[in-house]
Amino acid sequence: MTRNGIGIRTAQVRQERLVGQIHVYDGVGKGKSQAALGVVLRSIGLGINTPSNSNRVLLLRFLKGPERDYDEDGAIAALQRGFPHLIDQVRTGRAEFFGHDEITTFDRDEAMRGWDVAKGAIASGLYSVVVLDEINPVLDLGLLAVDEVVRTLKSKPQELEIIATGRAAPQQLLDIADLHSEMKPLHHPTAKALFLEGIEIYTGAGKGKSTSALGKALQAIGRGINHPGSTRVLIMQWLKGGTGYTEDAAIAALQQSYPEVVDHQRCGGDAIVWRNSRQELDYVEAERGWEIAKVAIASGLYKTIILDELNPTVDLELLPVEPIVQALLRKPRDTEIIITGRCQNPPAYFDLASIHSEVYCHKHYANQGVELKRGVDF
Repeated sequence: MTRNGIGIRTAQVRQERLVGQIHVYDGVGKGKSQAALGVVLRSIGLGINTPSNSNRVLLLRFLKGPERDYDEDGAIAALQRGFPHLIDQVRTGRAEFFGHDEITTFDRDEAMRGWDVAKGAIASGLYSVVVLDEINPVLDLGLLAVDEVVRTLKSKPQELEIIATGRAAPQQLLDIADLHSEMKPLHHPTAKALFLEGIEIYTGAGKGKSTSALGKALQAIGRGINHPGSTRVLIMQWLKGGTGYTEDAAIAALQQSYPEVVDHQRCGGDAIVWRNSRQELDYVEAERGWEIAKVAIASGLYKTIILDELNPTVDLELLPVEPIVQALLRKPRDTEIIITGRCQNPPAYFDLASIHSEVYCHKHYANQGVELKRGVDF
């Protein structure tokens, strides 16, 4: 049977890989660090349901010194308190932006301190995932030797997953990457003309769309934890029914501790939907999800709403476009809407986006026949 349109991989039981990959997220568009945070959330969720300590994560953040607060800090701290055996976080550098002509001895020392931690973590065998957040600009600034970083990553333990983020990834790093997603910004004059803000879209063939949304959710949850009453988060996911999604356990843990901060809903069947295999249940579930989302948008109760895989749901003609456009036009100004997913035919609501990142796929291990990995890819 010929498959037409967009199909979304589900968390059905499948063979999964054991060999870790090297991921690079770069580009000038938004979503790079968010994608890394989304993988952290998945990995922690996998570890919660796994009795061993084999799913420990190191979140190493360059150029994000501790003197500045970040939105996600509250959620990360909450997960550390609840699951100290699953996540470590190290922050290095100063928090403000600086260029090549503003580098200080402190910047070099902090970059080296972070790299010393990274080398120890990679060699230790204690971690399943090591995130090197913003290491790309560190390398571009010349604060670390690219040759040494590349040599260390090439000799990593076989099962270890490495995630490198930030603008201006050097070519030597891209050459050894198994996955390279570039976030490219797209601009919509309509949104600017209408003074629309708070609508973000992540689309494209590269990996990082849903994980960027999960990272955004983690940031919003952290903001709500740090500043009670400031935000409430809804994570609404289409085409991802059933069980087996590893982020669920971490989100559920945060829900249990902070029920006033986060809600999470899934809709759809536990099977890939193609245009020529749509079932009545697919339409019913898509509409059910939209009814939940529509009320949440209009209510003003949620300050951050994730509409994960809405784009392919519309592309598959499971939902009409116009009601979505109208709901977005009428949303409260202080409500953020994050929409994700591939689509072959960009719907009209793309014109309303104040932030739009096209995740361009330069490399993806799945295209080389490498299996997906639980706790990283789903």
